[in-house]
Amino acid sequence: MFTSLKLKNFKAWRESGEMSLAPVTLLLGSNSTGKSSLIQSLLLLKQTVTSPDRTIHLNLGGDEVNDYFNFGHFNDVLTKGASPRHFEISFGFGQPGFRRRNSGFIGQGAFSTTYAMNSSGAAVTQECCMEDAKQSYRAVRKDKGAYSIYVGNEGQPRGKSRAYAPERSIALPAEAIQMLGLEGGNAQDLSLAIRRELEKIVYLGPLRRKPERDYVWNKTRPGDLGVDGYGSINALFSSAFIRGKDNGDDIIAGVSKYLSRMGVAERLEVRQLGHSTRYEIVVHRDGVEANLRDVGIGISQVLPVLTLAFYAPIGSTILLEEPEIHLHPLAQSVLAELFVEISQERKVQFIVETHSEHLFRRLQTLLAKGKVTPKNCAMYFVERDGADAKLRTLIANEYGAINNWPEKFFGDAMGEAREQAIARAGRESRQRGH
Repeated sequence: MFTSLKLKNFKAWRESGEMSLAPVTLLLGSNSTGKSSLIQSLLLLKQTVTSPDRTIHLNLGGDEVNDYFNFGHFNDVLTKGASPRHFEISFGFGQPGFRRRNSGFIGQGAFSTTYAMNSSGAAVTQECCMEDAKQSYRAVRKDKGAYSIYVGNEGQPRGKSRAYAPERSIALPAEAIQMLGLEGGNAQDLSLAIRRELEKIVYLGPLRRKPERDYVWNKTRPGDLGVDGYGSINALFSSAFIRGKDNGDDIIAGVSKYLSRMGVAERLEVRQLGHSTRYEIVVHRDGVEANLRDVGIGISQVLPVLTLAFYAPIGSTILLEEPEIHLHPLAQSVLAELFVEISQERKVQFIVETHSEHLFRRLQTLLAKGKVTPKNCAMYFVERDGADAKLRTLIANEYGAINNWPEKFFGDAMGEAREQAIARAGRESRQRGH
């Protein structure tokens, strides 16, 4: 799980400060304030560590099939007017399940990387730092592309070479590991822990595909559900027809449970069309069966969100943008229940960018009922100070009350009621006068 995130000179974030991340973290704010950039920073690192080119420093995207996001040029990522011309991404993580080769566990760790632009215009790692409770390691870029490797607080590097350039910006190369001797084993384990944390990120974007009437399925389970959630259909098919230790009907049953709570369907069913390789999703509600294509768009848009919550491997970090799209108010509020309950049951972390007042209010209610604690639920409001994004930590007490909420973000309900009452009184007075 990611425990913190900090950005410097990254897009709208000149200096974010360190933000604590909880099992359920909500990012709220107006449009174009910088909320999505917080999520994109983690996606940038993920698409870098999963790049087939291990010598790459930063994968800014461009591959429409394999990359999550196309960040463009280095200058498109760098905050306007940044000096020096570097940007930094830092995060903390907790990974109690990662075993060292010499026994024991890496429980808490931290990672930061600073990027600059070389003479050819490519992004390069300027400095890479990683640490756990045992030790810290730094790779610092010097003249002519050589990297110096520092251990702990030592003032002198253990070695310096162009061969010590970090791989995919997060791991020390084999040459540096070998040079470090006994320290190299710990550095290698720490690099692997960081890589695994980033690999466990799964992402669902705000634009999901519209449903089809039926689908071709080759009887395999999807690996990634895709940024548009298209793979969620195959995940449902495999849940219905492939039996195994980690499968069965759990996904369909779980998705159906939350659809029922939302009041949009009683359950889902998967059907094969004859003896063909084509299958359909059938929605049951009020004794009526309907093809997924023939029901409201809200079901098809939330289906990938619900499926991903049950399909993502245990321990994953799920990044969601606007999961509430096309849902009515009750359904939006049930999403808060989904995030809290699944984070507890499956040890899955949710980092959610949303505009939904109903989702936010239900989360407050869950705090008030003791279903989740402030420690396990973080809420942030992103706003602008000129061209720069600013982060406001929404401080909730154990009863869900927030005292530093920005005025009128969700409108002014009391003000609207007051205006209505004044308007009604005025009209009644004028009618009596006639």
